[in-house]
Amino acid sequence: MNDWQRKSPLDWETYVNKLVKVVAVEKHEYEGWVLTVDPVSATIVLATFPENDKVSISFIMGHAIQEVEILQEGDSDMKQRLARISAPEESQAYSPEELEKRKKALKTWLETNHIPVGEQGELGRTLSVAGVLTIEPPYGPEQCSSTNEIILCRVQGLLQGYLQQQR
Repeated sequence: MNDWQRKSPLDWETYVNKLVKVVAVEKHEYEGWVLTVDPVSATIVLATFPENDKVSISFIMGHAIQEVEILQEGDSDMKQRLARISAPEESQAYSPEELEKRKKALKTWLETNHIPVGEQGELGRTLSVAGVLTIEPPYGPEQCSSTNEIILCRVQGLLQGYLQQQR
């Protein structure tokens, strides 16, 4: 076990949002902004920005790390930029009326395409497709759930196409 692996998660946290240079086995060197450090394997996750709007992520395994040097503190802009990498896009907040409208439109579209659909749950907020798949609010592909992967994949694909038509 190397010095890096012996550190505690609190020690590793001090490296987050900082520009570092990592020296690994066989004198490999990596430079980037620390997104996180895995507390189990001590693997460090680095982000670099080769082109301004693109991001590149690197994983350096904890057992291979020999030295980590902090080169620069992250300013608030960089911290926000790094946070946007791992945070999902801000989900739109829908009013109850908008959710009802989305549900009705999707249900009508499914019925028009001869896909058996019903409502379930106390408030009828969940759509049930053929009794084997459910769609929760806000009724997108990510909200589909089924134990049958083939049906799940096909309905998610249909839903993706439907939502693109709506735009």
